[in-house]
Amino acid sequence: MKASDAAVLEGVARFGHAASAQSLGVDGVHVHQEGHDPVERHWAADIRRDVFSVSKTFTSVAVGIAADEGLLKVDDPVLRYLPGLAAGAGKGVEAVTIRHLLTMTSGLGWRWPDDDADHPGDPAADFLSTPPAATPGTLFQYRGGSTYLLSRIIHACSDMDLRDFLVPRLFTPLGIGNPQWHRCPLGYSLGAVGLFLRTAEIARLGQTLLDGGRYQGRQLVSAAYVAALTTDTISTDGWPSPHPQNATYGRHVWLCDRDGAWRMNGLYGQVCIVLPHHAACITVTSHYQGATTDILDTVWSEIVPKLN
Repeated sequence: MKASDAAVLEGVARFGHAASAQSLGVDGVHVHQEGHDPVERHWAADIRRDVFSVSKTFTSVAVGIAADEGLLKVDDPVLRYLPGLAAGAGKGVEAVTIRHLLTMTSGLGWRWPDDDADHPGDPAADFLSTPPAATPGTLFQYRGGSTYLLSRIIHACSDMDLRDFLVPRLFTPLGIGNPQWHRCPLGYSLGAVGLFLRTAEIARLGQTLLDGGRYQGRQLVSAAYVAALTTDTISTDGWPSPHPQNATYGRHVWLCDRDGAWRMNGLYGQVCIVLPHHAACITVTSHYQGATTDILDTVWSEIVPKLN
């Protein structure tokens, strides 16, 4: 075993002890670093779980793939793909673009109010019915409805549900067989939440994005779109907390304040941190009701220093 591999194993063990001592609810961790064997450890059954807002990054990648295939452009107006909803749209919604949805800057503040996404009528119509609270592109408002609209747009431009669109283009190449994605009552994948994956399955998308959209030699999404995930950004004004790890948002990813890293981030501690300077990504699955930044701080204190 290489000394560097032993160091990562030690870091993962230390992370597990620290997470237990802090009651962080960590169930699993996976460390990928180019040129090294992956390190994976579990403290609970390794089953598929709702990865919550990590789902958003998968949806963003779907948008990138659709753009690569010429099915859409990120600066297209949303209503171009949902013309049937234009009559009920709020004043100013015609200016909202796909890019605004990706960066959570549509200005549309509607929140999905129903438990289990059990919403009567059409959630997309309700989201679009409210006039923007600010000029699109200027105000960060983190809303799952933005991602749900992206799911609807993927369906509109491909005639396939988001989940089905991604099966041959992303899930199958990543070795993710028969993934399940919760749907709204109208039958569309939720996009923002509801995708069920194992720790290592999340890590495979992280590995793909770390490698500029390539996985095992196959380009799944363009390098240009992957780069735009972290260059097309907006200040969050400290949402959901003033921690510096939450200061900047990209195309459905969060930029970290250390090591040039960025991450997919889901409720209850589902994270995949991409660390380009270390050619690595670290994935954690948890059930933790505190701030995700507690888990991030522990990753940086125990695992990151062990990366060569």
